[in-house]
Amino acid sequence: MMIEHRDLHILLLLNETHNITETANRLHLTQSALSHQLKKLENHYGVSLFQRKTRPLRFTPAGQMLLQLAQEIMPKLQQAEQRLKEYAEGKIKRLYLAVECHNCFEWLLPSLDRYRQQHPQVDVDLSLSVSFDAISALQKGDVDMVITPDIHQTTGIQYQPLFEYQLSLVVANSHPLARKAFIEPADLAQETLLLYPVARARLDIFNYFLQPAHIEPAQVRTVELTQMMLHLVAGGKGVAALPEWIVSEAVQRGYVSVRPLGEDGLHRTLYAAVPDSLVPLPYVQDFLQIAKQM
Repeated sequence: MMIEHRDLHILLLLNETHNITETANRLHLTQSALSHQLKKLENHYGVSLFQRKTRPLRFTPAGQMLLQLAQEIMPKLQQAEQRLKEYAEGKIKRLYLAVECHNCFEWLLPSLDRYRQQHPQVDVDLSLSVSFDAISALQKGDVDMVITPDIHQTTGIQYQPLFEYQLSLVVANSHPLARKAFIEPADLAQETLLLYPVARARLDIFNYFLQPAHIEPAQVRTVELTQMMLHLVAGGKGVAALPEWIVSEAVQRGYVSVRPLGEDGLHRTLYAAVPDSLVPLPYVQDFLQIAKQM
């Protein structure tokens, strides 16, 4: 037997009335039926919840503990039930996002801030726990949109292009590669490549630049934060492949230099993966427009 919603509700009413008869009347039960329900709960756990011979009715220490639990949980349950009802009636709109690109936060967070200002009625959340299996979470309905540079072959999901970007090699100003017009794969064979801590299979620098040329960097080093990565590059501790939106300010300040990956550059497109059913919704379209503008 588990403590149920109705058990907690009964305890809250008893705390208001301090009387079994009045509580039974409020619940539209007979007094014997209510007493049976309470006795069943007490027998299961082997404790008394009330001092029945007192007037008014008083809780035992065990009853007080359970009452406190009811006072903490019941308002949250009632709030959740109300929110579910509002979701069902379409009064609340939800936009839960997941991200498959580690460096997307540089522009995504400002986009979300602007979106929240324009759409305060939309419940917006950013899920980090599903980032390594985001498309599966999207298919199950755990999230409503996935920001990704890759198109997966999945039915029922549309990939809305947000913008194209160029992936460039970031080097120290004094690095010999800073004097080249563009970077060739072989140029990285003697370099320490700074990477975000994600699987190699999800890194464009390997998938679209190094692996096709069968080149491996001399060393790889993972770095969590973009600013730390730029700091290490500027100090000559390695090179990094980063999107242009991340490094533009550092380049303007003369902090680091960037060079194209390949003669034509390495260009990628960022997408928003959205279920077919959500694509036409105005509040979803509004987010896509803001993301493109940012």
